[in-house]
This record gives sequence, C-alpha cells and structure tokens, in this order.
Amino acid sequence: MFTIRLPEEMERRLTVLADTTKRPKSFYVREALERGLDDIEDAYLAEAALEKFRVSGEKAVPLEEVERRLGLAD
Repeated sequence: MFTIRLPEEMERRLTVLADTTKRPKSFYVREALERGLDDIEDAYLAEAALEKFRVSGEKAVPLEEVERRLGLAD
C-alpha cells in the first residue's frame, strides 16, 4: 500500500469518473497501472541497458553481422 499525490486536474477527473461509475478511485488507478506499467518498464529498462552498454566500452555489432552469424542473412 502506498500514497501518491496527483495534480489537481487529474484528481478531479478521477473523482468524477469514480463518482459517475460508482467504483473506487483505486480501481482506476490500478487499471491505469496495469495498462501502462509494461510500457513504462520497457522504456526505463531499455534506457538502463543502453547506459550500461555505453559504459561497458563493448563494441556494437551491426545487424547484418548478427544475421550472418545466426544464419539469417539472405
């Protein structure tokens, strides 16, 4: 369990939605997280992996080389 602070406009919209549909605000917060968390994870974890790669000093391998090594080249 945790507490979040929302901008006033977002809080107002959430309240209107909850009041109109007779569901708790937590239902919609959970729904929004379920719909968006995968995308957020993908973006931030990819960014972290890229930074780790950059710091490592490893050389990048061109896609054509990867395809050739895997026998996928045309």
